[in-house]
Amino acid sequence: MFTFQFRLAAACGLLSLVAASATFAETDPTLPDGPPLSLREAVRNTLDHNPELAQFAFQLQAQDARADGAGLRPAPEVSLQFDNVLGTGRTRGLDDAEATLALSQVIELGGQRSRRIEAAQGGRDQIEVAREIAQLDVLAELGRRFVHAASDQKQLQLTGLATRLAEQTVAEIERRVNDARSPRVELNRARIALARAKVLQEHAEHELLTSRRKLAAMWGQREPDFGPVDAALFELPRIKNFEALAQRLSRSPDFMQFATEARQRDAEIAVALSQARGAITVSGGLRRLQQTQDTALVAGVSMPLFSARRAQPAIAEAEALRAGIDSKAAAQRIRAEASLFAWVQELRHAITEATVLRDEVLPQMEAALTDTRTAWQRGRYSYLEWTEAQRERIEIERALIVAAADAHLYRVEIERLTGAALTDPNAATTAGVAP
Repeated sequence: MFTFQFRLAAACGLLSLVAASATFAETDPTLPDGPPLSLREAVRNTLDHNPELAQFAFQLQAQDARADGAGLRPAPEVSLQFDNVLGTGRTRGLDDAEATLALSQVIELGGQRSRRIEAAQGGRDQIEVAREIAQLDVLAELGRRFVHAASDQKQLQLTGLATRLAEQTVAEIERRVNDARSPRVELNRARIALARAKVLQEHAEHELLTSRRKLAAMWGQREPDFGPVDAALFELPRIKNFEALAQRLSRSPDFMQFATEARQRDAEIAVALSQARGAITVSGGLRRLQQTQDTALVAGVSMPLFSARRAQPAIAEAEALRAGIDSKAAAQRIRAEASLFAWVQELRHAITEATVLRDEVLPQMEAALTDTRTAWQRGRYSYLEWTEAQRERIEIERALIVAAADAHLYRVEIERLTGAALTDPNAATTAGVAP
């Protein structure tokens, strides 16, 4: 079983989106107030307070109770038997009665008790593995929500930038209209563009509010009490090849459960085999003979017949279930490798797209925007050409945010599938964006 420390370390590797330093301006008015939330803090909060994970503590308690019950020996029995009573003739009434007080004990053969204990322990191991799988599922969902919150945070900042550009454009066109250098229709268009930018910013605010609330819900919190999400959204991973990632699948909890289930089935087979030996019941006691007023000892031994034959169905069932585990694991492996290959391809594409946007497209767009603004101010370009350049600049940066977020989402899926960190968190390529 994994220790808590390992789970926490794996979680922080699984969702290695931790910023080395804050990637946002703390004075940005578009961001929420309060202390920033790091991924490590979110992981600890989730592991400590997630409602879905709390159920496993009760399941383990129940399984421990089953294990205690499996370890109990058969209880001794006390019996009191009356013979020759309430009959006819000499047995009328209690004159010829015989009373027997006996104590009996079942003696199990074939190590049945120890086999039951092993089977109960195997059940506990299965719950532990199920808990590990549930924790990975919850932490992967936490990673998705953390990425969405970070992306929505960047989108809000971007819409704020678009609003400021639109405001600057309106102010400049007003001066040009007042100087009779631009027609009033351009001012009307600029004001419409500003109004639409404000609507988009308002929508981005609501998107961020929703993603933050969903993130806080991961640790059972109704209202977020944290400030900006501290995420290095533009640190893109460097991934290993597919074969190296595929080798990790067998060490993930999803495949560990097959080994645990196999041990559980082996224990169930052992229990069924031990039941084929049957059990012996030994009894002894006193008999009171009413007619002669004498007392005698009685003793007896009994055992069931055909125990081996009666145990065969249970043995066959346990062996069949055990035989099916290998084929189920093989089928799961094929599906997992196919999914892993698809996620790796998507991740590579997202990294390529973000890198091209960062290193090639965005710098060229910045230069084109500067040239277009200068040409527009000199009257060489029209207002439409200037606003189109602004729109393209915003859209390119928006595409960069989406590509970077997609890369981290694909990374979460890969690490959820393999159950391990994709790369060292320090081994990353930074894709920055213009402020």
